[in-house]
Amino acid sequence: MLTISNKDFSTSCLTGNPIDDCWKCDTDWANNRQRLADCAIGFGQDAKGGKGGKFYIVTDSSDNDPVNPKPGTLRYAVIQNEPLWIVFPSNMMIKLSQELIFNSFKTIDGRGADVHIVGGGCITLHGKKIDLVYERPRVRATPVSLEGAKCNTNVRSSPEHYGYRTLSDGDGISIFGSRDIWIDHCTLSRCKDGLIDAVMGSTAITISNNHFSHHNEVMLLGHSDHYKPDSAMQVTIAFNHFGEQLVQRMPRCRLGYIHVVNNDFTRWEMYAIGGSGGPTINSQGIRD
Repeated sequence: MLTISNKDFSTSCLTGNPIDDCWKCDTDWANNRQRLADCAIGFGQDAKGGKGGKFYIVTDSSDNDPVNPKPGTLRYAVIQNEPLWIVFPSNMMIKLSQELIFNSFKTIDGRGADVHIVGGGCITLHGKKIDLVYERPRVRATPVSLEGAKCNTNVRSSPEHYGYRTLSDGDGISIFGSRDIWIDHCTLSRCKDGLIDAVMGSTAITISNNHFSHHNEVMLLGHSDHYKPDSAMQVTIAFNHFGEQLVQRMPRCRLGYIHVVNNDFTRWEMYAIGGSGGPTINSQGIRD
């Protein structure tokens, strides 16, 4: 049984942020966690993740075997075929040995704990349809960790399949040919390549309430200026804080329709929002 120390939001829950107001006003949210799946907004609002599935408690922070992960680890959970709502009983530091490849219909719910995901592997969402919700993990990959990561090895992506993978490109979260994705309330910094990249026909994505800092190329939406399947890409970027020591790509949009709404920009060194392949960018409510 998972026990959570729950703050009383009853007198101050309404913030004007529709995502937070959806669940924080429920003083019993820790016993009604899957309600969060109905709180998404924007193009990723159909991402239900592990809603209706079993709860999986991460009890082991190790990541020693990317082909045969141990039950209790995060890697064991994310490769399963069935929907899972993944939670953490306490604060946890997970150092990835290789990229973490998600199967469909998974929710990472870090509410009530401080979860750090670090290392050179980073996180990959790769498939025709992956419903996923993140809540509150911190994702960081330092150059030292990336240089120390294994390469040219096998990584499991489902109970039935593992395949040969080369060295990860170092994105914090890589969305590749996937749809129905919601990334919410994460802290991302200091990755090798992008913090979040969505490419190769990915669509129906919401990126909300995240904190980005200490990075060069923050977010890339689109594989190339000429990759036509990305013309159908639809992404909502809402209520995020683009913080200190960021340089560019907040986001960089190549094709598709990108709604950037109610975001806070502390500063940038080169540019904040940019387009290159003829995207439609609807930018509203910018605070800088």
